[in-house]
Amino acid sequence: MNDYGVTGSTTGVEVLIKLHIEELWSGITAIDRYGEWSPECYYGAWLEEGARFEARNRFKDGFETYVTCTVTVMQAPHRFGWDVYGDEDVPFAHWEYELQDQGDKTLVRQSFTHGPGNSGMRIGAVENPERAAEAIQGRLDQLAANMRSTLTAMESALRMPR
Repeated sequence: MNDYGVTGSTTGVEVLIKLHIEELWSGITAIDRYGEWSPECYYGAWLEEGARFEARNRFKDGFETYVTCTVTVMQAPHRFGWDVYGDEDVPFAHWEYELQDQGDKTLVRQSFTHGPGNSGMRIGAVENPERAAEAIQGRLDQLAANMRSTLTAMESALRMPR
C-alpha cells in the first residue's frame, strides 16, 4: 500500500536553552508535566518509570488521541527517546531529544520521525493522495512549531521556582 511518503517523514528543531543540562534533563523526563508545556499533549503519566508512559493529545479541531509510549533510549543526561503506539503492535512515531552541555546552557535537538504504524497523518494522506505531500509537510511544520513552543514553555517553567 502506498503511504505517500508518510513513513520516515521527519522534522526537528535545535534550540539553545538557558538551563544546565541536568535541569533540562529533569524537565524532558518529567512526563507528568508535558501538559503544562505542550500545545497538543495535555496529559502524560509513567506506567513503568523509565520504560513506558501514556499520553493524551488534543488537537485544534477537538480530536483527541490516547497513546502508549515505550522508551527506546534513556542515557542521562544526554538522550531520551520513545516510540509511540496506538492500537497496533508497530509504532507510528519516534520522538527523541539529544542534549549537549554548553556550561550554563544546553543545546537541545528534538526530532520526530513517522513510523510505519497508523496515524492521522497516514489516514489523511491515503484519503487525499492528491494533497498528501502538502498535508504531510503541513503537519511536520506544525510539529516543529509545537516543539519550539514546548521547549520555550519548559525553559520558562524550569527557570521559575516551584
